[in-house]
Amino acid sequence: MDDRKFPDGFLWGAATSAYQIEGAWNDEGKGESIWDRFVRCPDRIANGDTGDIACNGYRCIWEDIALMQALGLQSYRFSIAWTRVQPRGWGAVNQQGLDFYDRLVDRLLAVGIQANVTLNHWDLPQAIQDRGGWSALETADWFAEYAGIMFRRLGDRVALWTTHNEPWMIAFPGYALGTFAPGIADYSRAYQTVHHLLLAHGKAVQVFRQGAYSGEIGIVLNLTHHLPKSEMARDLAACQRAAEENGALFMDPLFKGQYPERLLEWIGTDHAPKIRLGEMGLIGQPIDFLGVNYYFTERVGFSEHGGLLKLFREPISAPGWGRTEMGWGINPSGLTAVLRDIRARYGDLKLYVTENGCALEDVPDARGFVADWGRVDFLRSHLHAIQEAIQAGVNVCGYYAWSLLDNFEWTSGYRPRFGLVRVDYDTMERIPKQSALWYRDTIDRNGLML
Repeated sequence: MDDRKFPDGFLWGAATSAYQIEGAWNDEGKGESIWDRFVRCPDRIANGDTGDIACNGYRCIWEDIALMQALGLQSYRFSIAWTRVQPRGWGAVNQQGLDFYDRLVDRLLAVGIQANVTLNHWDLPQAIQDRGGWSALETADWFAEYAGIMFRRLGDRVALWTTHNEPWMIAFPGYALGTFAPGIADYSRAYQTVHHLLLAHGKAVQVFRQGAYSGEIGIVLNLTHHLPKSEMARDLAACQRAAEENGALFMDPLFKGQYPERLLEWIGTDHAPKIRLGEMGLIGQPIDFLGVNYYFTERVGFSEHGGLLKLFREPISAPGWGRTEMGWGINPSGLTAVLRDIRARYGDLKLYVTENGCALEDVPDARGFVADWGRVDFLRSHLHAIQEAIQAGVNVCGYYAWSLLDNFEWTSGYRPRFGLVRVDYDTMERIPKQSALWYRDTIDRNGLML
């Protein structure tokens, strides 16, 4: 069989987020986040689940780092719980929370694992939400203050920094649809939130550059591959609107200094973000890398009942693939298409695939081991898709599997399991699955056995 190598220096990792794994939601000085509040609203989360305990990662972090080491991970992507560091989101610092992340980074480095730190993975402080949240301009300044605290404490040791993870998810499920925290349904606030998230990103990058820290900084976007239902003009236009709202709404300001004109014309001045003098320049200052989270491909068509964008979307699976536990299609070639499209539209950016994985119906044996060969097939096929993008000239420098651990999957609660490692939520025992062992061997050879 052909052992298909990745480029020398290709970075292998796995990812988690604070709210999904840490638990200890109000321990040792931590403040309340919007997800701490949202999960307590009736009928918002499957089975009434919360992240109060999650994987108990705050208490089990040393065990988890030992797992990472055993799997041969070269990098660990995790997020900071803003409220663990600043309970209100501004002002006083909680030293115990800051010390936790300091110890975490030190331990990672001690075992040869790079830290990839995300500053915002959706868990905004509730005290800031009470003052308007991301739709309020001052939140961008509070984020820059918080970023500065983290840079000063960890900036001498962190290799990669991410400002925001998936700002689309914050803006649209969070502020337009009301299905995610903070549960607001207002499209005008959603588009203003997009702008303030990007402005906060720019302000944080500015603080990072002023500090002359040794690492690199970027942002992570969740990018879907969109295909039109037909060649009819209205389906093509609907597909373009979906793609622009998902990708160009963020990448055009970051890399072209403007918002996509046709999308703003469609949504109209009532919904378009209010932009102040100098803000686009701040948003568009150079970053070191772009993170890409890819999970699925969608077919898009026009629908007169399809909300503001007048469209419907449906998941597409490639031939021979089914659906995941989330109901998502599986289409590895969509990842190649997304990566190639970024290069075609925005140039030779340094890219990392920062999340990619699937939830399956994992069935443990009597020992708790999961022979998840379906997940192995998923990962192998998507890594092959990355190789095809690299061969086409795309500068992909690393890959992070989602997720290291089974965890709290937001509004779906604990039923979907994305982890390479099974978590027994009764005992908190960690048991590597077949996919973890396969991933370990893939990292070791820096290539795929096809």
